[in-house]
Amino acid sequence: MAPVAQNAAQDTSRAVVVTGGGTGIGAASARAFAENGARVLVVGRTEARLKETAAGHERISTLAVDLHDEDAPRRVVLRALEEFGRLDVLVNNAAVTSFAGLQDLEPDTVREQIGTNLLGPVFLTQAALDALEETKGVVVNVSSAGSLGRRAWPENSVYGMAKVALDFLTRTWAVELAPRGIRCVGIAPGVVDTGVGVRAGMPEDAYRGFLEQMAARIPAGRVGRPEEIAWWIVQLARAEAAYANGTVLAVDGALSVT
Repeated sequence: MAPVAQNAAQDTSRAVVVTGGGTGIGAASARAFAENGARVLVVGRTEARLKETAAGHERISTLAVDLHDEDAPRRVVLRALEEFGRLDVLVNNAAVTSFAGLQDLEPDTVREQIGTNLLGPVFLTQAALDALEETKGVVVNVSSAGSLGRRAWPENSVYGMAKVALDFLTRTWAVELAPRGIRCVGIAPGVVDTGVGVRAGMPEDAYRGFLEQMAARIPAGRVGRPEEIAWWIVQLARAEAAYANGTVLAVDGALSVT
């Protein structure tokens, strides 16, 4: 029982930033960190959704900001330091998607996906470097098992492209930042019931049909839950996971190895 008590004491002093925290994996991760004793700044574009995430969790603070904005990275880090005096963990989870084949891609939609899914993590992590070096902190990049290996992703190419690039950044940052005492790891969730399809414009019944179809293909026999991914994010950020660096962990019910 002693290691558990030690972990709880350690987590109590930690400060965490979670982007894309209004729904799905981001919301579940913010709550999981808070329930483990950390102080959390949850970031997203919609204040009402962030308040839903924070409801009942006094250790969660909120900041409504669009990471696509040029000044957003500085604002996020400054707010975390003002609230907590430190930054130990940065979870780059914010992402948007839009389903379309190459012939139907809209320039503004492509720019939004690249700006949020790829440039957002680049510039936010850059802005957080000094604070993370001070605490020997951790960056967790949330990728996607759908972009692993040699798989194609028809009608979701821009989203997948950004996630492939994020995996490359995870590996590269792990090497670049190791001398500063900063770890960088990634997690690649499989099909998780987060409602992302509906938010991207898919009708509710079509989204449910997609989840059922995918569940039949997944060896685990079901799709994932946001809380299951959040558990792994918390574990990867623990001090006990210090030797994990540069890895991208697939959590997908074994779909990516079939």
